[in-house]
Amino acid sequence: MSIVVTGATGHLGTFVIEGLLEKVPAEQITAVVRSEEKAAGFAARGVKIAVADYSAPETFDGVFAAGDKVLLISGSELGGDRVGQHKVVIDAAKAAGVALLAYTSAPGSLKAALADDHRATEKALLASGLPYTLLRNGWYNENYTEQLAPVLEYNAVTHAAGEGRVSSAARADYAAAAVAVLTGEGHENQTYELGGDTAWSFGEYAAELSKQTGKEIANNPVPVEVLTGILTGAGLPGFLAEILAGVDAAAAKGELVVSSGDLSRLIGRPTTPIEESITAALKA
Repeated sequence: MSIVVTGATGHLGTFVIEGLLEKVPAEQITAVVRSEEKAAGFAARGVKIAVADYSAPETFDGVFAAGDKVLLISGSELGGDRVGQHKVVIDAAKAAGVALLAYTSAPGSLKAALADDHRATEKALLASGLPYTLLRNGWYNENYTEQLAPVLEYNAVTHAAGEGRVSSAARADYAAAAVAVLTGEGHENQTYELGGDTAWSFGEYAAELSKQTGKEIANNPVPVEVLTGILTGAGLPGFLAEILAGVDAAAAKGELVVSSGDLSRLIGRPTTPIEESITAALKA
């Protein structure tokens, strides 16, 4: 039996593999990657490497075996056939008879367009009859702290979230939850709504940035249409700008608040506050 992680060299996947290495022997872990070269570090530590691509079903032949626990990390190519790609993994897992397929989804409260692919993938997974775990990941702190350059350049947090709040947590927190599911028992056919312990507003985010940088960072709420224009003006494709602005609109409606406490319970500790991630990003 192996624990198999797809997208293993991505931002989240890397944290998951590192977490698994602290829990189980390396030879029990399989990292599914598109580039063997990027996985060389894991291979050197004894992790099995499988080269496969969501867009090429034949590459998943033999990747899974009966009894495996699999983590399907959602594809990152917005605007493509993500659901079809995810079905490739689900079909291969079903054919192999895996013991569990966990999927990184989006909060059940999220109604924005970004959630559509996740809901369709969840439907396909449940229809497969496989034992499943839905890891409905909320927003990452890093979604914001990795985009600080324009904020610090213009001394403003520009958003379309109004007074909406975000229950974000660090990528490492969500990875730790996945590790807990993959290495634990009793998670079959469970849905976990995952988010940070403390929700924050963009006004509070701007204030914290001001505090930590010593600069006056303004809170700059704008209409969704204005934010879409700003994003397209910065070079983002129109469809992507609309998706990202739609996430802010969802935040304004309260759809990014996850109050279940599932994340901190799964990882056995408090989640990482946005303040801590801001500090780390500024040091980097």
